[in-house]
Amino acid sequence: MEKTHGNGEMEIDLLEIFYALKKRALIIVAVLLAGAVLAGIYTRMMVTPVYRATSTMLVLTKETTLTSLADLQLGSQLTKDYSMLITSRTVLQEVIDELGVDMRYESLKEAVSINNPSDTRILELSVDNSDPQIAQELVNALANISSEYIGNQMEVVPPKVIEEAIVPEKPISPSMSRNVAMGALAGLVLAVGVVVLMTLMDDSIKSEDDIEKYLGLSTLAIIPDRKDYISGKTDNRPKKRRKRRKRK
Repeated sequence: MEKTHGNGEMEIDLLEIFYALKKRALIIVAVLLAGAVLAGIYTRMMVTPVYRATSTMLVLTKETTLTSLADLQLGSQLTKDYSMLITSRTVLQEVIDELGVDMRYESLKEAVSINNPSDTRILELSVDNSDPQIAQELVNALANISSEYIGNQMEVVPPKVIEEAIVPEKPISPSMSRNVAMGALAGLVLAVGVVVLMTLMDDSIKSEDDIEKYLGLSTLAIIPDRKDYISGKTDNRPKKRRKRRKRK
């Protein structure tokens, strides 16, 4: 408990906070579970799942198989240029027009992600969408259209689509387990925070030890609570003797 002494210093009794938390352990657990349940319901009912479809392309520099170190280094450099061209407005708008989807190219650009594994000439094109079928169609169209566009604009061997995307079965977000864990953690922090705050703000004197500890005064006498006295002395009360009636 946080107390103010005569010298103005503040002291926190960690032991008292521990006992306060222990005393309200069931409440803390209940709030923790409530946070987890609410987070699960929110994730299931309110959050729209997002699916990701991925297509793979191979960057080529020749019609033949790449074997020389120079070809490998050149292919790695080209992947950076190709990444810029794939997300260009011309390519994205052509993808939208071909599929006839109701989407602006800026929105499609935000949904596209390109990954180039280190020391490879592989480009992984991914598109995120709330509809798994549309995600698959978008990324496959993007791979084919961008391959042709790169070949025409750079006058090189176009990157080869080596693996087309399939319809994703599981969403990449939201994560039910992660959200439930975060909800439980939020409930725990909230419950513990409230208990600790109530304990710190409680400056009442509960025992004679608190008087000497926090006020620096000696206890001269203790006046017991009347209720405690009555309950404690019930069995020790002198019983009234009943007067026996004399028989006539």
